[in-house]
Amino acid sequence: MTVTYFSTLRDVLRYATTRFNGAGLFFGHGSTNAYDEAAYLLLHTLKLPLDRLDPFLDARLLPEEVAALLKVVERRAADRVPAAYITHEAWLGSYRFYVDERAIVPRSFIAELVPEQFAPFISDPDEVSDVLELCTGSGCLAILLADAFEAAHVDALDLSDDALAVAQRNVADYQMQDRIALMQSDLYDALLPEKRYDLIVSNPPYVNAGSMAKLPPEYRHEPQMALAGGEDGMDLVRRIVDGARSRLKPRGVLVVEVGNERAHAEAAFPDLELTWMSTSAGDDMVFLVTASQLGVR
Repeated sequence: MTVTYFSTLRDVLRYATTRFNGAGLFFGHGSTNAYDEAAYLLLHTLKLPLDRLDPFLDARLLPEEVAALLKVVERRAADRVPAAYITHEAWLGSYRFYVDERAIVPRSFIAELVPEQFAPFISDPDEVSDVLELCTGSGCLAILLADAFEAAHVDALDLSDDALAVAQRNVADYQMQDRIALMQSDLYDALLPEKRYDLIVSNPPYVNAGSMAKLPPEYRHEPQMALAGGEDGMDLVRRIVDGARSRLKPRGVLVVEVGNERAHAEAAFPDLELTWMSTSAGDDMVFLVTASQLGVR
């Protein structure tokens, strides 16, 4: 492609939007449409403010800038690489996180619930002293939890050493090394036998086998172990719920994200009355269970 066709950011933005729409990209890692994704990638590549597109639309681009922009556009359109892996950043609300292919792209409906501190199920957030996050990935939820529960220490566990290396960078970026302990563990295995928690949170692998077989190319760039949840998506969720019985304090709560798998979750726990939390995607993405429901005394 001859870069002389492009003089301004507006030129490249128009082209990128058309290219993304024509390529049939899947948008599930932040942006929801081709235009927003293109604007984000172009602004990031040019090191411009991500929230100020208009002032720069008609600014003339240097040839090397055009070349850099087109390289990014083709990586997204032809290789179907998620934008977060191209820019090495992802956002949850106002929180920015580093990410690369070693960890799943940060995204979680639980992030919407953390600022409210899971009220009314946690009556006094200041009394929350011990928080556990399972399947921490990039460490994003652990950081949000540490921010929301200022008196708490957070244990953040993951099976993947690669993901924990990414989490370590994010924890350091937020200067929370004294508040968050990262551990390599198969769910609860690495914890001390006597350790109990006021709050256990997890966004585990929960994609069922049928859905895994149909994943868009963008999701295949992510670590598959962070997505695959077995035949019904509930392999790890069952272990998380069962293990919480011996890890929650008597007034503790367990919060688990299961995405589109509500039917499978309810089938997996027919004797539990799961409380479904309200999120921007509806009331069937995240469930909560209290310690008393699990028989904790």
